[in-house]
Amino acid sequence: MMNDNFYGRDQYLEIIEKRVLGLKDGYRQNIAITGDELVGKTAIIYKFLNKFWDNRIILLYLEARPESVNAFARRFVGVLLYNFLSASGDPIKEDLDFLVSKSRKYIPKTVEKIEYILSAVEKRKKVNIFTDLLLLCDSIHQETGKFSVVIFDEFHNLENIGFNNLYKEWSKLLITQKSTLHIIVSSFKFKTQSILSKNLSLLFGNFEVVNVDPFDTKAAEEFLNLNLNELVLDKGLKNFIVNFTGGYPFYLKLVSDALLKPDKEHLADILENLIFDASGVLNQRFSNYLKRFSDSSRANDLISILYLISNGRNKTKDIAHVLKKTQKELNLNINRLLEVDTVTKSGDFLKINDRIFGFWLKFVYQEKLQSLTFDAQNQKKKFRDNIEEMIEEFLLAAQKPVSTRLTEIMRLFEDETFLLERKRIRLNHFREVKQLEFNGRNLKDGLIGRSNDSLWIMAIKREMLTEEDVTDFAKECKKYRHKMQRKIIITLSDIDTNARLRALEEKIWTWDVNNLNQILDLFYKPRVIA
Repeated sequence: MMNDNFYGRDQYLEIIEKRVLGLKDGYRQNIAITGDELVGKTAIIYKFLNKFWDNRIILLYLEARPESVNAFARRFVGVLLYNFLSASGDPIKEDLDFLVSKSRKYIPKTVEKIEYILSAVEKRKKVNIFTDLLLLCDSIHQETGKFSVVIFDEFHNLENIGFNNLYKEWSKLLITQKSTLHIIVSSFKFKTQSILSKNLSLLFGNFEVVNVDPFDTKAAEEFLNLNLNELVLDKGLKNFIVNFTGGYPFYLKLVSDALLKPDKEHLADILENLIFDASGVLNQRFSNYLKRFSDSSRANDLISILYLISNGRNKTKDIAHVLKKTQKELNLNINRLLEVDTVTKSGDFLKINDRIFGFWLKFVYQEKLQSLTFDAQNQKKKFRDNIEEMIEEFLLAAQKPVSTRLTEIMRLFEDETFLLERKRIRLNHFREVKQLEFNGRNLKDGLIGRSNDSLWIMAIKREMLTEEDVTDFAKECKKYRHKMQRKIIITLSDIDTNARLRALEEKIWTWDVNNLNQILDLFYKPRVIA
């Protein structure tokens, strides 16, 4: 599926459509869609709005933005009436007075309420405007039997409009409003989680949280190929782009569009133009992003933490040591970065959510700060050298067998912990790591890692993992007598359902390439592109 730059998000569309259709059957499940900026949340909503149609359902989409209560009320009413009338087949236009007049013959009681609300807002007399606006959906349902789906994009911006007791009033409405489905969208995952747990935590009307992730390596590669169309590009460079962009659709599209331009610049030139040049799209974006910390009394500390993480000093104990901060002082600053979704904490590790932003911090922002000569050409050359070195490092890593790359990474473990699929895993400090050869029919390659109190036995398979593979691996593991065994099978393809069940029985962890890449990310090593 490739339309209007939309690709690979069918699972999210299916969830939304299922919940919307369930509304007609008396089942209402509100949805909170969260995810990093530029990950494609709004694109998913737009795709749904463009493809879904049901005469009994009114779709109302509003981007929440700082504005007056009056402006918001007029916009809400306009969008509601426009989408209500669009099903009538009558010619309509984007004019509020026209829409109100046109709607009067279909929903006279609702129009009467609309006029009252707009008049009250104009005179600044009304208190619970937000609630009254949402109750218009109930009024339409009573008059026509139509259901409503209200979508607020970046919903947290509603706080800046000036509604009294916003969440208190909204939570009351969510309990009683049965004919309206609420979908909230936000790039602030941490804040959304806090609002849902504290302000909108309900027995009835609660929100199903759907987190939109970047593309995995497979989907990112397919998306890139579709965007590049028939352009011939070296396979290794394609894989580097997938790795470098972190699977963000916006970045993949930006790079592929540049590659398709008539002048056909090299990849290093493109990244230089986007990230280093003062007028570069990403350079300007990241410079503006960093300004969100400038009004904080802790601005220097926050930026120092980000810089250290971008340089691979991403363990909390190391950051505290370098900055000469107590753990308590450091946690205050880390919590600030977590609150604005700039970083994610995984056990003992911190990760900058946007990989390219981390690269920019290290090779553009900090280099310019530390430059003694202010020689732009010299800085540009250093940036270019860093880009080319990164590409070369990725290409060299890609030529190594996965077992070799795993051996190298396991030798870096120092008893840290990280989270993988909500499980806290200790990365034991191994005194010995060596490669194994198994005697199974399909499983051949593996690793063994020995620490003072643990034994890791790992198998690697490029093809789909089957139940038979799990059985063979379990037999191999029984050859080792160590009590604290950690048994892991890594596949670079898919995992058969029966294989997962069998692995659970045998207490074997099954990791796919995405799980493997999460570990590589912790140590700033190039990802495996299967």
